[in-house]
Amino acid sequence: MFERDALPRVLPFACYMAFIAIADLLQRLLGEGVDLRWLYPLKITVVAALLLYYRRRYSELALAWPAGRQLLLALGAGVLVLVLWVNLDADWMLIGHGSGYDPRDAQGQVQWVLVALRIVGAAIVVPVMEELFWRSFLMRWIDEPQFLDAPPAHARLRGFVVAVILFGFEHNLWLAGMVAGLVYGWLYVHSGNLRSPILAHGVTNGLLGLWIVFTGNWSYW
Repeated sequence: MFERDALPRVLPFACYMAFIAIADLLQRLLGEGVDLRWLYPLKITVVAALLLYYRRRYSELALAWPAGRQLLLALGAGVLVLVLWVNLDADWMLIGHGSGYDPRDAQGQVQWVLVALRIVGAAIVVPVMEELFWRSFLMRWIDEPQFLDAPPAHARLRGFVVAVILFGFEHNLWLAGMVAGLVYGWLYVHSGNLRSPILAHGVTNGLLGLWIVFTGNWSYW
């Protein structure tokens, strides 16, 4: 059974995943020529609205942002995951071969509004939404249904491993996703503060977005 504090952590993530399913369905129904890139801003807007609506229910976000050594650790972890993410890309490390999110028009010109919305969504909204679901909720709920009563520092191995594996298979780069889940999960356990993995996750996604724009590797989005 879910306790009442599960819904604010599950619903934003469920909506995010539902939009992915909707985009896939529309592509199948309407064909490859349909432009579904504007679904992303809509998806991020809906998720952000849910996070704002439930903001008073996220007790862990009332803690201060990491400072000093914890801040450096979170920033370093975010950079480390980025470096590993763009290198763990051998064929056997991928699920499928998606085209990613290509913000160029038919003439090959980058549509910077799409780029900006993508980076903002990935670096600000997604880390909050995913860390609330994967770390704050699922990692602890697997072992303790009253998950808010379970201190991060006392997380059990089963919940930690299951969250890492599922987080990995949420992504096209499944092995990179598992590595990221391992790092963010360790940060959460080590710091006891959900803001640490949120910050690291945001650094990874923000820098990844910049790397994608500068290199043109749109498949990484």
